[in-house]
Amino acid sequence: MALTRRAALFGAGAAVGVAGSRWMGAANPSLDGVAVIAPVGGETTLNDASLLSETPIFKHIVVNEPPGDALVAALRAELREADAAGRPVNLAAARHTMGGQAIPRDGHAITLDAPFVEAEGEVYRVQAGTRWHQVITALDPLGLSPKVMQSNSDFGVASTFSVGAHGWPMPYGPMGSTVRSVQMLLADGSLVTASRTENADLFRAAMGGYGLIGLILDLEVEAVPNQLLEPTFQTMPATDFAAAFQAIADGSVPMAYGRLNIDREGFFDDAMLVTYRPIEGDIPPATGSGFLSKASRAIFRAQPGNEWVKRRRWGIETGIGAALAGATSRSSLMNEPVITLDDRDPTRTDILHEYFVSPDRFNDFLTAAREIIPGSYQELLNITLRWVERDPDAILSYAPDGPRIASVLLFSQEMTARAEADMARMTAEMIEAVLAIGGSYYLPYRPHATVDQFRSCYARSAEFVALKRQVDPGLRFRNALWDKYMAEA
Repeated sequence: MALTRRAALFGAGAAVGVAGSRWMGAANPSLDGVAVIAPVGGETTLNDASLLSETPIFKHIVVNEPPGDALVAALRAELREADAAGRPVNLAAARHTMGGQAIPRDGHAITLDAPFVEAEGEVYRVQAGTRWHQVITALDPLGLSPKVMQSNSDFGVASTFSVGAHGWPMPYGPMGSTVRSVQMLLADGSLVTASRTENADLFRAAMGGYGLIGLILDLEVEAVPNQLLEPTFQTMPATDFAAAFQAIADGSVPMAYGRLNIDREGFFDDAMLVTYRPIEGDIPPATGSGFLSKASRAIFRAQPGNEWVKRRRWGIETGIGAALAGATSRSSLMNEPVITLDDRDPTRTDILHEYFVSPDRFNDFLTAAREIIPGSYQELLNITLRWVERDPDAILSYAPDGPRIASVLLFSQEMTARAEADMARMTAEMIEAVLAIGGSYYLPYRPHATVDQFRSCYARSAEFVALKRQVDPGLRFRNALWDKYMAEA
């Protein structure tokens, strides 16, 4: 069976492509299938989801073409123009990174925004900028679901591959482990296919390579049958969580995650393990945010500065929230937009951290976090725990030698110089503590790691830099990640 979904969006695509940005623009067609975003006035800038990465750029274009010759021609034209002027290029979707990893300083920022999904069997081909909710919409009538995707559905598929993101389906590695091949344009304009057997070095570098190797145009990705899943909720001391999580990482449970309590009095003392197991029954069409997700926003956003609310939220989540949860489809569980719990306070911004440690060192992670986080000015809103299998493919792998428990921490940070300095200090301390227990940290967030910490965590970064300089000698593909951590290597 095959299903194809196509859309060409001019103007409206700009708002999607700059989510979380303070930059505004107007769309004007200039090429077939290309919308050029012109600055409203003054210097043209882009920001990302942190709202702390406002960066000058030369121009921003939104490309509205499905895979094919027109898309290739449009991007080659941008590469030629950028090369002639010595400007950097970066290709992105929603720019949910938090440290300029998807922004080329003084360069050509390109947003792909043409939804395209074509499925055959349990494999689908997708245009790089297609968002995950569009993939779910296309696969759901076929009884299919993404094998692995990020936990929110707003992100672009190639962006997920490029940042090495994982999800909470078990027991898988990053989403890239489900990608069979990618097509991309190299800096010289050549179109190549990369997979584990063809141009394998480029595939390993592009997976988790933050767009520094080439412009990914489309991907061939694995799907799985959709399922009707029923949740179970188990509370326990946090020190027992790793063993309980590891016990279900045998493929018997298709989806699972954990949570920890976050109030300062009982910080990280208690855990909840949520598992979803298949049951018989008709699978309803995929939906978005459910009632409980939407209703929880008020409590979620009342947490900063209020320890009572944090304790109350934990009680609701482990009590009535668990009791009210019912069976739902695999696809619906993943079809959750970021906006559901979005922060609307102009004086604060949401900042993510993520750390990966082996299950046998998880309790050491708990000890380190208890020693570092409560002493900061930062307000921790949530921590989610996920299982990530070993990733032997990506050169910049955060799980190169075994499975990891991923701890995803969401902070609410004041938008002040004091808060940013405190966040930088705390982050560097957390990274140092995690490295000391053999763990790793995730690269798409605030660039507060030192260069030495980056090189220690990503031991093959020199290999990545050497390959990048080989295929992109003019350093056409650049972003803030390259500029801070790899430009001088």
